[in-house]
Amino acid sequence: MKPLPDTVQRVAAQLQALGHPHPPQMLDDAARTARQAADALDIEVGQVAKSIIFRRKGDDAAVLVIASGDRRVDERKVEALVGKIGRADAEFVKARTGFSIGGVAPLAHAMPGVVLIDRELLRFEVLWAAAGHPHAVFPLSPADLERLTGAPLADVTESVTESPAVP
Repeated sequence: MKPLPDTVQRVAAQLQALGHPHPPQMLDDAARTARQAADALDIEVGQVAKSIIFRRKGDDAAVLVIASGDRRVDERKVEALVGKIGRADAEFVKARTGFSIGGVAPLAHAMPGVVLIDRELLRFEVLWAAAGHPHAVFPLSPADLERLTGAPLADVTESVTESPAVP
C-alpha cells in the first residue's frame, strides 16, 4: 500500500489530534466536484461538504464556506457576514490552505482564515468532506464539522425554489 500524500497525512494528523474517529479514505476516482464525490461514495450530492474559498478584499484573508454539495453559495449572504469578497484563484487557494482546488479540506489549513458552515448541511446525519487531495475524503456529522472547525453555522446559500414536477 502506498503512503498517503503529504496533504492527506496533514489532515489525518489533525483529525486524530482532535479525536475524530474516522481517518481519510483514498478513492479510486477523483472527487474534485460534489457530483464526483457523491457518485464515488454512493451518497446524495447534498451530503458532500464542499469547501469554497473566497478572498476577502479588506485584508486579503481566505474565507472558507463549507456548503452542502447540492447548494450554490450566495456571495451576497457571505459578504453580509464577513465583508466584501472576491473569487480566489488556484494560487491563492494553495497558498492560504496548502491544498489544491478539488481537495480543500475543512481543516488543517496552512494559514488561518474565516470559516462559515452552511446550515443546509444539518439536513444530513453523515457528511463527507475532502481530506486534502482530490482522491481523499472523510466522513463526519454536522456536529463534528462544527467541533473540528470551530466555525459558526450560517445561512450562506441561495434559496431553493420549488419547481413543478415534470411528468
